[in-house]
Amino acid sequence: MSADTQQLLKNFDALVSTLNISINKLCRHINYDVSTVFRFRNGTRRPAEPEKFAAAVAGYVTREFVSAQDLAILANLLDCSENELADSSARFEKLTEWLLNGKNPENDPISDFLLKLDEFDLNDYIKAIHFDELKMPSVPFQLPTSKTYFGLNEMMESELDFLKATVLSKSMEPVIMYSDMPMKEMAKDPDFPKKWMYGMAMMLKKGLHLNQIHHLNRSFEDMMLGLESWIPMYMTGQISPYYLKNVRDNVFLHFLKVSGAAALSGEAIAGYHSDGKYYLTKSKKEIEYYQKRAQELLSNAYPLMNIYRSDNKNKLNAFLLADSKETGKRRSILSTLPIYTMEEALLKSVLERHGLSGKEMQTALETAAASRQRAETILETGYIEDEVSVITKEEFAARPLTVDLSGAFFEKDIQYTYEEYLAHLESTENFAANHPNYTLKKTSSQAFRNLQIFIHEGKWAMVSKGRAPVIHFVIHHPKLRNAIENFIPPVVEKN
Repeated sequence: MSADTQQLLKNFDALVSTLNISINKLCRHINYDVSTVFRFRNGTRRPAEPEKFAAAVAGYVTREFVSAQDLAILANLLDCSENELADSSARFEKLTEWLLNGKNPENDPISDFLLKLDEFDLNDYIKAIHFDELKMPSVPFQLPTSKTYFGLNEMMESELDFLKATVLSKSMEPVIMYSDMPMKEMAKDPDFPKKWMYGMAMMLKKGLHLNQIHHLNRSFEDMMLGLESWIPMYMTGQISPYYLKNVRDNVFLHFLKVSGAAALSGEAIAGYHSDGKYYLTKSKKEIEYYQKRAQELLSNAYPLMNIYRSDNKNKLNAFLLADSKETGKRRSILSTLPIYTMEEALLKSVLERHGLSGKEMQTALETAAASRQRAETILETGYIEDEVSVITKEEFAARPLTVDLSGAFFEKDIQYTYEEYLAHLESTENFAANHPNYTLKKTSSQAFRNLQIFIHEGKWAMVSKGRAPVIHFVIHHPKLRNAIENFIPPVVEKN
């Protein structure tokens, strides 16, 4: 069987990311050197015997990933039914064949997620949903001290009752929310999703902070689709997303939402959501119980990502400064040139041309200097590789590039002239020539216009959005981080 080794390595990487496979554990079982397999993943080495490697990986996955959830994830990945994977020998054959020859779907979930984030404009979204026109209701909401709900219709009612009780109360305590209940049936209702989103918008309008514990024990595609729906709310900076590690319970379903005014708890058996029960209470004593339970759940959760907006700029700078002293390789996929390679005199000239105030000038210059110092610190012991798109004068005229001042949280575009862009490109090339540990990778395709992706391999990935608004997502979740680490920007056809 002839193998397309490049396709094998792409599929192997997708399998590792989707199932969150431990490379160390995998190598112990298949008798491969860990460093060699890591080189397979980063593309610096290829298997001498592709068929043997594929069979070894398929055998390991066939033996170790056998739960109903694992089989559901594999069925999605291999584009087959779960029944086709029930027999272990058939599962091994399908996995081996897919690793060697299976084509990844044209719509890559991580690519779709990043493209939507690149295009998303919070200001346009606010106008579209008339968020600025939302008025906090003042009509008293009458709800008994406690109420029990049965069946899907009443469960939907309970969620809306919880949102109403929270919005109409005087409490400004943070809200904690977790659910592993399936939303498919509720989402079929034509009105419920709209009412739920309206209630969520009202909580944000009120100024409440939400601690959302996501249930991510599902296929990678489902996880990314879920996160896409949260983008508008993430962009407000009022949500802290978390996840729980190693959640493998396929028997019981759980639901818990707690605010300072109400608590909503739910339970059901997997596969029988509609036979479950939801319980809403406004009793102070019961709320205290559920708040303690929610806090304990939160203490066991891990940050899915840290979200930085202008109000916590100092925290982002502290994180990046501390990380610059850590070892490891950094890679970036940039929609514009890196600010730390720009000579100060050139940056000052660009800023002056844009008529910035003295304070704005100082902020921008200090941000660039701090970024330059962090890069110098990293390059003393580590490596940086920046992937940038080199564009022609005609392309630049159609889509001018802007200076990356997202670290300064500038909400205005500071555009280059083409001559300034070329001067910065030259200084970036000089920076590469003077720093042996720095690699400048030039491409002719520009996948994004408004995103910069920074990766500290094996530790975190940061997606920075330049405007509307400026926001930085530092991602820790292994599956999501791995997917971004191994993300290959789509080739964009040029007109």
